Amino acid sequence: MVRRYELTDDAWARIAPLLPADPERGGRWRDHRQVLNGIVWKIRTGADWRDIPDRYGPWQTIYQRFRRWSADGTFARLLEHIQVHNDAIGQVDWSAICVDSTIVRAHQHAAGARKGGSGTGRPQQSAQSDQGRQALGRSRGGLTTKIHLAADGRGLPLAFVLTGGNVNDCTQFTTVMEAVRVPRPGPGRPRTRPAHVIADKGYSSRTIRTYLRRRKIGATIPERADQLAGRARRGHRRHAFDPIRYKRRNVVERCFNRLKHFKGIATRYDKLATHYRSAVTIACLPLWLR
Repeated sequence: MVRRYELTDDAWARIAPLLPADPERGGRWRDHRQVLNGIVWKIRTGADWRDIPDRYGPWQTIYQRFRRWSADGTFARLLEHIQVHNDAIGQVDWSAICVDSTIVRAHQHAAGARKGGSGTGRPQQSAQSDQGRQALGRSRGGLTTKIHLAADGRGLPLAFVLTGGNVNDCTQFTTVMEAVRVPRPGPGRPRTRPAHVIADKGYSSRTIRTYLRRRKIGATIPERADQLAGRARRGHRRHAFDPIRYKRRNVVERCFNRLKHFKGIATRYDKLATHYRSAVTIACLPLWLR
């Protein structure tokens, strides 16, 4: 019987061949499905590792497996494999990619990563640099993390980037677009370029429009009022904007809503950015496996 928050039989059948095999020497791995279900349960509920139910095995085993697979990129490979499969059967909508970001409040436990100060007598600067490396930013509400995400036309997450919550959206647009990379099952270059990009006013800049024009990608990005006034003063035309196509931008908002059904994503409890990145990757898997 499949319990709540656990992987279905169909979902497990698709990802099981990609998980590491038992080592040639030493003991056997604890059942991968049992452990992975424990990891999903933890991220979905936002509970502490120690509170994982006994039916998933010792919490130490589950945590160590999560750390190991975060470090060696196992979770990222799982997501990439599923994306490749869905793209091969035509279930990835490349007609438009929607880009946006969302801010996540960081729990007080997320601020406890070991500092990397060099002993130069500048503890405040050292703390700020460590927070930056862990994708934590200090804003009016406290420590926050921002998820910059690109979703396809169906609202499925193609790529995401983590930064501190005080980082401007438009500065990460190129990084997010460069992270969109879906390999082909056979020969050929990975798919990286959609037909169109849809984003809100926060991404209206000359740099972004030039980047998209150079890659021959259409852009549906509304201009801010000050930009419109400036172009009018200079006698320039407005950039082309299709309000009907812009209505499709809501798919990225719906994607964020589904990701934040995971309480461990809606609030960040992880101290390390690599662990929180793995948690977001795991939350993306059910969206692709539906």
